[in-house]
Amino acid sequence: MLGSYRLYKWQAFAYFCGHADATVRLQQLFIDYMELNNLYEKALRSEFLTIEEGMFLFEQAPLTDLMAVADTLRRQKVPHGKVTWQIDRNVNTTNVCIANCKFCNFYRIPGHAEAYITDMDTYRKKIRETIKWGGDQLLLQGGHHPELGLQFYVDTFKAIKAEFPDIRLHTLGPPEVAHITKLEKSTHAEVLKALKEAGMDSLPGAGAEILVDRVRRLISKGKCGAQEWLDVMHEAHKLNLPTSATMMFGHVETLRERFEHLEKIRAVQAKKPEGTYGFTAFVPWTFQDADTLLARIRGVHNLTTSEEYVRMIAISRIFLPNITNIQASWLTVGKAVAQMSLYAGANDFGSIMLEENVVSAAGAPHRFTYKSIQEAIREAGFEPQLRNQVYEWRKMPEVIEEQVIDY
Repeated sequence: MLGSYRLYKWQAFAYFCGHADATVRLQQLFIDYMELNNLYEKALRSEFLTIEEGMFLFEQAPLTDLMAVADTLRRQKVPHGKVTWQIDRNVNTTNVCIANCKFCNFYRIPGHAEAYITDMDTYRKKIRETIKWGGDQLLLQGGHHPELGLQFYVDTFKAIKAEFPDIRLHTLGPPEVAHITKLEKSTHAEVLKALKEAGMDSLPGAGAEILVDRVRRLISKGKCGAQEWLDVMHEAHKLNLPTSATMMFGHVETLRERFEHLEKIRAVQAKKPEGTYGFTAFVPWTFQDADTLLARIRGVHNLTTSEEYVRMIAISRIFLPNITNIQASWLTVGKAVAQMSLYAGANDFGSIMLEENVVSAAGAPHRFTYKSIQEAIREAGFEPQLRNQVYEWRKMPEVIEEQVIDY
């Protein structure tokens, strides 16, 4: 009623002043205002928004309103209020890849002078360092090596677990699983079952980019299509393998395609078997363009502003009510924007990444140690909490060295 009364006053004012256009504009503003409020209320009830509703919020909602709604949802979903973080190390099984992604500077083609496959001595050294620096996990990923089939990964995982049974293996990603499945002429379920039995503890959300095939044909044609990525994740959920979901945005995708991506992630989470982990977190991060083929040949650059990233974090919290944890990607957007994201629905700062080679190769410059990530969280007004991959809290190791960042 109050809004209608105010609108009536402005209509009368506009009429007597002879501004008919002002009346039309005021009417539209009022309609938008009511629609926004209806969507805020729907979001706060944790109901699924449609793609059109999500796009309307993204484009029309004031950032402060969007952040407030997302922050309320964060408090509901994560009532302890702490900001979680992790210590792990990204170790690459190989840099050989035939997927030819246009945003990747890390891979080498088969036969390249810089091509490698990581050996067990290297794993030993890196794992011992990881433990010394407080880590509990390796994030093992590589490329689509044309000659490395299922047995290679089974043997690698078993060898690591035999010597380091307490190290968790957060390994591969749906495109790599799809590639192995193709090499073996097998099924996603059989490959995942064998990998889990060999020591895979969880499956990262790597290679999602944007889960729309138009986009994937342009930037990562050699990887599996969107539906196969989703199918692999659903099979992992059926085996109760914890997974995560990601989105790399800010390149050739449209806004609608971002929301199609979110809707597909939400749908897979909605059909996970009851009592299984499903997606433990969602991580949106921005395309890094330094010296990539996308930038050099197609002229595609990351133009995502800080405000747009924070808006995307808030939308992720609102649009994905069935995923508990939303992670801010400090690696790609930096400390200050990641800190702001904690007031826009994010509750997790991810890992300090004792080693990271892929995104860094495309220009991501930001780094944290176990001390500085906690300082950053406290600066933002939150209490830091060390966690593992499935968001169980960890105690800080009694003996821990601070890594000297030299990469």
